[in-house]
Amino acid sequence: MVSKQMQSYVGLDVHKKFIQGCILDNEGKVLLEQKFKSEPHSMDMFLLNVSKDSKIVLESCSCWQYVYDYLDDAEYKDLHLANPSRVRLIAESRKKTDKVDAKALANLLRVNLLPESYAPPLSVRYERQITRHRLSLVRLRADVKRKIHAILLRHGIEHEFSDVFGKAGTKYLYSLDLPMCDRFELDNYIQTIDFFGQKIKDTQERVEEFAEHSPQSRLLMTIPGIDYYSALMISAEIGDIRRFNTAKKLISYAGLNPSISQSGEKCYTGHIAKQGNNNLRWILGQCANIAVMNDSRLALFYHRIKKCKNHNIAITATARKLLCIIFAMLKDNSKYIHLKKCKAS
Repeated sequence: MVSKQMQSYVGLDVHKKFIQGCILDNEGKVLLEQKFKSEPHSMDMFLLNVSKDSKIVLESCSCWQYVYDYLDDAEYKDLHLANPSRVRLIAESRKKTDKVDAKALANLLRVNLLPESYAPPLSVRYERQITRHRLSLVRLRADVKRKIHAILLRHGIEHEFSDVFGKAGTKYLYSLDLPMCDRFELDNYIQTIDFFGQKIKDTQERVEEFAEHSPQSRLLMTIPGIDYYSALMISAEIGDIRRFNTAKKLISYAGLNPSISQSGEKCYTGHIAKQGNNNLRWILGQCANIAVMNDSRLALFYHRIKKCKNHNIAITATARKLLCIIFAMLKDNSKYIHLKKCKAS
């Protein structure tokens, strides 16, 4: 058994059914390597070898939350979450095993070279969960709508509805004379859309409850183009604004920074990097499209760029500017000064 008086560095390679653990001392000597089940009793037996002042690291994977929260409840406060993609770049090895991975995590933590990921508190995780759940429902409904369009295309059916899934459009879909199998399929899809619509409405109500109790979300709703849902998603995906020292770091986190290719004296700036938080980048684009129709400051910025470029580039630049405004608002805890869009813009 490892001495409980010795501070140690613990690397945990977490998997769905088991965990590979490695404990190192201050000099990097392996004190213990053990594979154990990802369940309370097995984890408790391993933790008998880990003192409360130990530094523990695990990778940000699909099942990190359960283990992280279990360790936190067990009063292990020096917990670290590793960025898996950056860990692989630093600790690349020809020999790829769970033992090697666990030891590499512990070693990176020991020598203070660990690339860390943000471990959101439970409140932020719940906000992310509810907004991402609503987004998944909307996308599932969109998939069903595409299947209906495919049925209509298969039979060469054209319609004049701007929204064939509105009340009049749905009545029209039910009236179509189709072969038995297609009729059955279409009816099921229409009912599925109604089901998703109700679930989206229920989830939206829950989103609004979360947003009402979030000071950060209420602050963001003072920006034109940002409602309950977009405010809560932006707030949740950003988390604690204090972890970003500058607006540039927040922009990079959202993947809205331009990609750069440099060789020798030549340097090329390309399209946005798209290496960051996809949800944050997506919702900012949605908000920017609405904001340019309601705020003269953002509208003038958008139209100035659109004259030289195109809509997509201009709206992406507007989303980036909007994120800079959000950064300043959250840092200063100040509301947005709303300027109505002028007719000339």
